[in-house]
Amino acid sequence: MTVAIPEFEYLQDVLHKHSAIVLSEDKHYLVEARLAPIARDLGFDTVEEVVREMKRGTDRALQERVVEAMTTNETSWFRDIHPFNALRDTIFPEIIERNKSNRTLSVWSAASSTGQELYSIALLLDSHFPEVEYWNLELLGTDLNNTVLERARAGSFSGLEINRGLPATMIARYFARDGANFVIHEKLRSKVTFRKLNLAAPWVGLPVFDIIFLRNVLIYFDPQTKKQILESAARQLRPGGYLAMGGAESPLGITDCFETVAIGGATFYRTESN
Repeated sequence: MTVAIPEFEYLQDVLHKHSAIVLSEDKHYLVEARLAPIARDLGFDTVEEVVREMKRGTDRALQERVVEAMTTNETSWFRDIHPFNALRDTIFPEIIERNKSNRTLSVWSAASSTGQELYSIALLLDSHFPEVEYWNLELLGTDLNNTVLERARAGSFSGLEINRGLPATMIARYFARDGANFVIHEKLRSKVTFRKLNLAAPWVGLPVFDIIFLRNVLIYFDPQTKKQILESAARQLRPGGYLAMGGAESPLGITDCFETVAIGGATFYRTESN
């Protein structure tokens, strides 16, 4: 069963207005899959009834719940390992040397989901760069989805999640068992911060960063929103800062704010240094 055209078009409009996500015409199956649990929870027989309830405009919590359900939250530890090898071997040593006088280092995971990306960065710093332990570290993760942010803050992961890319040595060193789950040590959790942020809305209260991970998220936006986000990211980076994007993403042809830098098997995009 597919959602009727009026309800689907309404959902397209809501998603674009509140998250800038472009829901293409071939995504009826995704709407059914993502919203069916909400329909069951509310006692509705169909997803269409959920959308009709949204159209009444009396339940803002439902609207937020639907928008969150339609966001994609795929993530894993050290996902596509090459960018993390580049951090370890080249980028972190360069930035640590550059910032040693002020002893600051800042990284933003701009679509953090349940936190594995940002925690991977924290693990990398702790295991390979003990000299920054007492630096002023700003490790920020943001996402549009409150549910995944709550999970990220808890730092608790299932056995299936923990085994998606995390070396056994790091599991033993940095995690404690809690029933069927694994909880990351407080030492690491205390170094990271997670907060809600809509990338398509104005970015309020953000510091400048040495590195921004903006991976596998721009593919969901229209060209104008991609340009807006990339140019905002350029302004949010320190001179000589690095932007990481997904393997199928690039700022080329969208903005000229970055130069391309190949590091090992990874591609980063760098702002001009002073």
